[in-house]
Amino acid sequence: MSLAVHQFPCLSDNYGFLVRDEASGLAACVDTPEAGAILRELDRLGWTLALILNTHWHPDHAGGNEEIKARTGAKVVGPKEVTRIAPLDREVQGGDEVLLGETRFRVIESGGHTLGHVAYYDAEDGIAFVGDTLFALGCGRLFEGTPEQMWASLSRLAALPDDTRVYCAHEYTEANARFALSLGDDPVLKARATEVFAARARGEPTVPTTIGLEKATNPFLRAANAAAFADVRAAKDSFKG
Repeated sequence: MSLAVHQFPCLSDNYGFLVRDEASGLAACVDTPEAGAILRELDRLGWTLALILNTHWHPDHAGGNEEIKARTGAKVVGPKEVTRIAPLDREVQGGDEVLLGETRFRVIESGGHTLGHVAYYDAEDGIAFVGDTLFALGCGRLFEGTPEQMWASLSRLAALPDDTRVYCAHEYTEANARFALSLGDDPVLKARATEVFAARARGEPTVPTTIGLEKATNPFLRAANAAAFADVRAAKDSFKG
C-alpha cells in the first residue's frame, strides 16, 4: 500500500492534510480547518475526495465539513461530538477501522483535549493523524478532559512504532520548544530546539514529527505518570516565555 500526504497551511497556524490512496486514487481530508483552502488544493491536485476524517468537533477542525461535502459529495466520518456543529455520515470511536481504497485507518481513542477526540493510524504506511492530542514537543490543552484521560491517550500514541510519522494539526513547535527548554538543558532537546528555531526562521514546517523523536524530547511524553503529566501541563498553561 502507499498513502500520499499533501500538507499545507490553513488559517493562522493550522495545517490542512489531503491524503490519497495510490491504489484506488481515492482521497480524504483530515479535518476541515478552512474549506476554501482545502477545495483549492483539491482542484490543483486533481484528486477525488471520498472522505472527510474528523478528529474532534472544534470549528478549526470540523468547521468546513458542510461546504466541502456540498462541493465534493464526500462522506463525513468522525466521533459523535462532531455533530455539535455538523452532521456525520458515519460515527466512529476507538477500535473502529476506516477504509480509503486499500488504505486501512485504525481509529485510536485520544480524548482529553475534547472528550471524544480520535486519531487515525495507517499502520501499513506508518502514519498517524493526531489532531490536537499530540504536538511536536507538546500536547493539546485540556478543554474538556482530565489529565488522566489525556495521559492515557498520549500513552496509546506513544505505544505506536517509533518510526511512525505523526501529523499534528498546528504549527506550535517553536513555542513548545521554548517551554521544554525551561524545564532543563537536556542536550538532545537543545539540539532539536536549535533545529526547530532554524526551520521556522526559514519559514519551514516542523510537522510531521515521529513517535520516537517525541518520546526522546517531548516533556509531556517523558512524564513518569499521569500526576507528573498533570504538573507539566499546568506549568505549560501558565508559561509566559
